Amino acid sequence: MRIRDTGDLWWKNAVVYCLDVETYMDWNDDGVGDLPGLVQRIDHLADLGVTCLWLMPFYPTADRDDGYDIIDFFGVDPRLGDAGDLVELIRTARDRGIRVIADLVVNHTSDRHPWFRSARSSVDSPFRDFYVWSATKPPDTSDQVVFPDQETGIWTLDEKTGEYYRHRFYRHQPDLNTANPRVRDAIAKVVGYWAEVGLSGFRVDAVPFFLADAAKGKGDDIERPHDFLKSLRAFLTRRTGDAILMGEVNLPYEEQRQFFGDDDGDGLADGDELTLQFDFVLMQQLYLALARRDAGPVATTLQSRPPIPRDAQWATFVRNHDELTLDKLSDDERAEVFEAFGPDPDMQLYGRGLRRRLPTMLDGDPRRVRMVYSLLFSLPGTPVLFYGEEIGMGENLAAEGRMAVRTPMQWTSERNGGFSRARASRLSGPVVEGGYGPEHVNVADQRRDPGSLLTFVQTLVRRYRESPELGWATDVEILAQPHAAVLAHRSTWQDGSTVALHNLGDEAVEVPLDLPDCVADDDGSPAVRLVDLLHAQEWTCDERGRATVPLDAYGYRWLRVVREDSRRLL
Repeated sequence: MRIRDTGDLWWKNAVVYCLDVETYMDWNDDGVGDLPGLVQRIDHLADLGVTCLWLMPFYPTADRDDGYDIIDFFGVDPRLGDAGDLVELIRTARDRGIRVIADLVVNHTSDRHPWFRSARSSVDSPFRDFYVWSATKPPDTSDQVVFPDQETGIWTLDEKTGEYYRHRFYRHQPDLNTANPRVRDAIAKVVGYWAEVGLSGFRVDAVPFFLADAAKGKGDDIERPHDFLKSLRAFLTRRTGDAILMGEVNLPYEEQRQFFGDDDGDGLADGDELTLQFDFVLMQQLYLALARRDAGPVATTLQSRPPIPRDAQWATFVRNHDELTLDKLSDDERAEVFEAFGPDPDMQLYGRGLRRRLPTMLDGDPRRVRMVYSLLFSLPGTPVLFYGEEIGMGENLAAEGRMAVRTPMQWTSERNGGFSRARASRLSGPVVEGGYGPEHVNVADQRRDPGSLLTFVQTLVRRYRESPELGWATDVEILAQPHAAVLAHRSTWQDGSTVALHNLGDEAVEVPLDLPDCVADDDGSPAVRLVDLLHAQEWTCDERGRATVPLDAYGYRWLRVVREDSRRLL
């Protein structure tokens, strides 16, 4: 196995960790997390095995959408620190082997951004065409609203000029006109600036929305929307050769594939658009499978993944910072997941998703929680963790909307979970209470407990990093199973191969494996061992390449295929 290859396309087997600086660690005790506090906790991420830190927006903001309403693309929110603090974070993270990426939010700005303030001042403003306007009243657009509990349409009348501006999200977030060459140049300038500061790439927000404009007005010249994404990727590659664009594209696979580039879709060439894309389709099918205790939806979805460019990757995840969207499920399927994991309407959001974290949805069953994270790290792709997942944090449903899962990080059992010494009323968000509060769930206690979830996730990260076939396999082999609850899949890259078994059901089973390339020698002696990387056990196949492996209720195993001449460490 050519391990050195993994250093070139580092993102294919990275471990990504997403956090909001505002809720991670408050070092000056003003109630708001800050960059100096994050630097002080960087060794927690290093110990966990994180290789890529994804920062949610840290830019100056009107703070009406948790930082996604930006008023200055080139600055740092003064509540969080300054540019020097960010540089210190990047430098310290690099010393620990961690790259840093950040949100690139270019579909819209805050309505307080200087560009929009100028644009709405006059129809003759030099920044007027930075945004999308309509002189006539647009038709009803209630069916296009992203946040139906907040908006009734995607156009709002600007009283000063008498024209309507478009906002696909909130009305205080006017859409940038990305078909305008000046806007594209401005966005490239933003990308170039932060790349020069030291970022290793960007998580690109709402990609399909910001590519939607093509030749919408005078002077706009994009004939094909994807040309902009291609030029942005090329620009970033010129500036920083191994930087990435990790895109939020929640579309069916066939449409999603186009955002990787490699237009013929055979997966044999390098891509020229997004480097990674979140696999929303698989994530939603995972929750359907968990609700049914049936691995079928996951197996079928893995087999339906389209070929992607050889340098591209899927970003897999259990939870992210938004609502847990279920919009790609049918109405009946979504109802199943709601009934299993969020029957109370207050647990649901926008009629399409959940605002809960995994442990609470699984009623705190440690077997199921560990099985799900074992499955996450064994799936072909790059795993992405949302802060607090490593210790099993819960949500606070008393917080508004999506903020239920964006609560302060729980470091200790002390007041405010050790996040801050400020009064509770000054915190950036309410701390989780009850059985998932800091007195029960925190980093300090789990660091000292060899049986904790934190220790388990550290093991998963280590084994994943030692098994590059899990990230580099071009195809996943689904192994036939008589048990509906069992997912058995195999990932192979060069001479490395791992079989992963996961039982989504509540009954122990005997899992039959049929591995024709793992037959015993003619004399019956084992030529191949199946070594469990998570448990101190191993099995061998018979002369027909068959073996039977026991699997507990909600059990999991990673079986590395070890041949006689293998020199890999186990």
